[in-house]
Amino acid sequence: MDIINWQWLLIFASSLIFFLISPWAKTTNQFFKAVKKKKAPSTIVLTGSLIISWIFAKSITNAANLGWEFGLVGGVAYAGYYVSFAVAGVLIYKLRTQGGYTSIHQFLRSKFGKGAMLVFSILIAIRLFNEVWSNTMVIGSYFGEFGTKAYYFSIIVFTFLTLAYALKGGLSSSIFTDIIQMILFSILIIIILWHIFSVEDFSPKNVVTSGTWSLEFGLNLFFAAVIQSFSYPFHDPVLTDRAFISSPKTTLKSFLLASVLGALCIVLFSIVGIYAQSQGMEGQAAVQVGKAFGIVILLVINFIMITSAASTLDSTFASFSKLLAIDLNLGKNLTFGRLSMIIIAVLGTIPVFFDAEILSATTISGTMVIGLTPVFLFWKVKTPRISFYLSIACGLIFGLLLILEIFPKSLIFSEGKYADLLWINIWGILSCNILYWIPKWIKK
Repeated sequence: MDIINWQWLLIFASSLIFFLISPWAKTTNQFFKAVKKKKAPSTIVLTGSLIISWIFAKSITNAANLGWEFGLVGGVAYAGYYVSFAVAGVLIYKLRTQGGYTSIHQFLRSKFGKGAMLVFSILIAIRLFNEVWSNTMVIGSYFGEFGTKAYYFSIIVFTFLTLAYALKGGLSSSIFTDIIQMILFSILIIIILWHIFSVEDFSPKNVVTSGTWSLEFGLNLFFAAVIQSFSYPFHDPVLTDRAFISSPKTTLKSFLLASVLGALCIVLFSIVGIYAQSQGMEGQAAVQVGKAFGIVILLVINFIMITSAASTLDSTFASFSKLLAIDLNLGKNLTFGRLSMIIIAVLGTIPVFFDAEILSATTISGTMVIGLTPVFLFWKVKTPRISFYLSIACGLIFGLLLILEIFPKSLIFSEGKYADLLWINIWGILSCNILYWIPKWIKK
């Protein structure tokens, strides 16, 4: 049996098992809030769910490729996004304990009005839309070249199979399968690293000494990621939905743990790319390393991609369903919740038929929402409602400058890849904060 057939077997077998063992949601609390026997997820369960739902297939691919391109610096740079967990954990803890809020939407509506809540909902809907195609494209790349029938067919089948078990239990299915997927991920990454470090001419010293710790060789991305972490998590309902289902203390512990352990997972997987770099490999780092070690390790890497992509997809379906049904109050029933999942699965698959770039799904959307920084960082301070719109609009403008590549070169003060990303975010976040505070200063 060739590699493609083995991959199909992994996808069908894992999807069937997840479907059979996933809980069947019979109430809206089970479907939208993952309540099980009137109990919310524990610290361990919530931590594992947070980590695996954020270790996307695209994240693993990016981590390996950045390790290949920049060495250890690349892995650390991408891990910078996991500061998001610590930021969200602390701020949402305060929102819940000091403000008494039960959701992000409730907070925005009470402070800035219904319009602000709707604008925010559009931003996170775009985020969820991006999560579908950017992860399934990774799966497709393991079955065929972009544009081939095998590529498109594998994406459609994988999306349908993941949707099947997500429809069964909603957020309950998502969190339940997250734990299994986290255990699998941990075992599989240990197997891969064991094989890599078994190679005679490769050791931990190669990892530590790889790359150059300078802005142009990876730190541009690191600092951009850290800057974005003060706004990025709040437009990701996959993360924030999990911040309101357990007690505040349990949630805070889970988010802080996930910040450290999630970053560690990304750095460890970047070693795959560092190894590929040391061996002079070209192309997708994870794929090339898998091929170099033979069919078993290639299947192990493929299975990591399958489980991580599935964990993100089912979380995305659950979050979009909750967004429409609960947060926007369009239909608090199971039928509407399941229909919402089908809608995002179909719409989110459309971009795979175009030449989209997976890293852009993170960096561009992260820039476009930097206007959320003052909104959440200074949540206690009373400001006019217009402050929200000015800051959000400013962030969107800087995001467009990044997309269109028309940001003035004279305002970029570092060299190398991601220099424009870093400085657009620096100037953008400064501008957003100024515009956020201007109405308050005028009012005074």
